[in-house]
Amino acid sequence: MVKPLLVLCIDRDNDLFEKAKVHGPIIGREENLNAATKLALIDPEDPDSNSIFSAINIYDNLSKERKDVEIVTLTGDKRLGYYSDQEISRQLNRILSEIPAESCIFISDGASDEEIMPVIRSRLKIDATKVVVMKQAKELEKTYFVILEKLKDPHYSRIIFGIPAILLLLFSISAILGWELKFVGVLIGLYLIIKGFGIEDAVISWLRDFRFSVQKSTWIPYIPAIVMFLVSFWMGQEAYGKAIEMGLDPIKNGAYVFKSLIFPLSLGALFLLAGNSAEAYVEQRKFAITRYAHMLLAILLTALILSVGAQWVLNIDPPYVGFGDFLFVLIYTMVLGYVATTVLEMIKRESLLGMKLEGKEVLTDAGSFLGKVLGVDGKKELLVVQSHLGRKFSLPFRHITSVGENIIVRTG
Repeated sequence: MVKPLLVLCIDRDNDLFEKAKVHGPIIGREENLNAATKLALIDPEDPDSNSIFSAINIYDNLSKERKDVEIVTLTGDKRLGYYSDQEISRQLNRILSEIPAESCIFISDGASDEEIMPVIRSRLKIDATKVVVMKQAKELEKTYFVILEKLKDPHYSRIIFGIPAILLLLFSISAILGWELKFVGVLIGLYLIIKGFGIEDAVISWLRDFRFSVQKSTWIPYIPAIVMFLVSFWMGQEAYGKAIEMGLDPIKNGAYVFKSLIFPLSLGALFLLAGNSAEAYVEQRKFAITRYAHMLLAILLTALILSVGAQWVLNIDPPYVGFGDFLFVLIYTMVLGYVATTVLEMIKRESLLGMKLEGKEVLTDAGSFLGKVLGVDGKKELLVVQSHLGRKFSLPFRHITSVGENIIVRTG
């Protein structure tokens, strides 16, 4: 049996989903033509559409000579690097499980896509490579406009504008409030850790759930939430000054400030979750309420542990906390968290079984299309999904993160 040849195109930064809301992987000539046209109409200057058009042209020429050829476009992730390559690798594995190809013609729009070539070579033989370069990009006088386009990309704008802005704000605030530069250094270090370990994207993704609209009454809890966040900032500043006056060592100083922040921050988060839960209830999105309940549980238990831990570190006024008391709270929160999570999972399961999920599209949190729901196995807590090419597979309920017009599942 002759193995099919793949014409393989890569959209490493997932512009197809981020700009045109087209989910990868994209299989077949018509699907790729529609995706490239849609992207070109939304952003005519995006090179990914040109790469797909070039791949279609190569596919058409090869189809005249042989029938065993297929065109596929894989999409990555806007975060690039590990996240993007992992998503492309996962999509490629799924494609090869349905299309038993041995080799491919790799279509690239430049150096960024070529970084994924080792991942492709580990699974497929690359017979040929074609790099598609837009002619005007070669001209030096166009560099200015290319830079301007890059600055519009949130990924680059956060680096070029965001980091200097944060530094200026921190130094300005420290000068106004009389903070030492060491404190500013700690904040900068924390930000770099958040940025370096990818926590920033997770936080941004989480914050997207908190939508604000004055056209709905559910915006009202956002006001006390913002007030509590501002109060926590003020209380932290006051606690820091008082800790300095008391002559506390650096560790107890940090615990004293942290203890003053826990209650208002937790209360602010509680108001935010209450607003979103109310909106989900009004819109009859029961599944979303269980997700917010998970967040609320995590916030309350974390606040309890941190509050008792800070009091244990301080022990400068009653109630005095010993290590045994702190250990008891840790065990208590673990047990309570396990029981509450089990109950919430049961509620989540019942809410899923009460929904009409058949026919809904299943997407990953990176925007990759997995297939459509054929049915639900309540006993085994599985979704039965059918992929592009008709292959059936199952997804556990625990992987589902959101249910709306589409079903979103977490990757990995």
